Amino acid sequence: MSQLRSTLAIVGVLATAISLSACTATNTMGGMNRDDSSSPSSENSTPFNDSDVTFAMGMVPHHKQAVEMVDMILAKEGIDAKVIDIATRIKAAQEPEIKELTSWLEAWGSPMGSMPGMSGMGGGMMSGDDMDKLDAATGAAASKLFLEQMTTHHKGAITMAESEVADGENPAAISLAKDIVSSQTAEITEMADILESLG
Repeated sequence: MSQLRSTLAIVGVLATAISLSACTATNTMGGMNRDDSSSPSSENSTPFNDSDVTFAMGMVPHHKQAVEMVDMILAKEGIDAKVIDIATRIKAAQEPEIKELTSWLEAWGSPMGSMPGMSGMGGGMMSGDDMDKLDAATGAAASKLFLEQMTTHHKGAITMAESEVADGENPAAISLAKDIVSSQTAEITEMADILESLG
């Protein structure tokens, strides 16, 4: 009888050990599954295509020239206050966009300068002569010339941005392109009003 009790006790201990072992294995596997689901296998890689690269490659030098034009007009005396205001806002908007566009190109393996012939593309770009004229202009004439040139510049940017919206794949690039179309269209209207007020 005592031998039977001993046997039953051993069986009970073994059953408990097996049960505990199974629980531990289940919990461990559960933990492994959770780790797998949060592993880098689902890396945050956003899609892009040639249109995205072309857009960024063209928009970086386009924006840089706009900032250069702003710097020219802000360095002059006798510039209309409304011109100073819109010029300042243009620079404030476009400098962060240059950084954003440049970071995308690096992430896409197409940093500026890696594709010769593309860095200067983009409609509405001012020629060297245009920039010289703006640099030499003074007072009211400079205010008017800046507005006229920046209007042409903006129209080129809008055309580039509309192409990106139509053909791009990267969500962030398309979103930026839409913002450019919206903001620069509004600025064109504002610049036309300022030009009219200058007579």
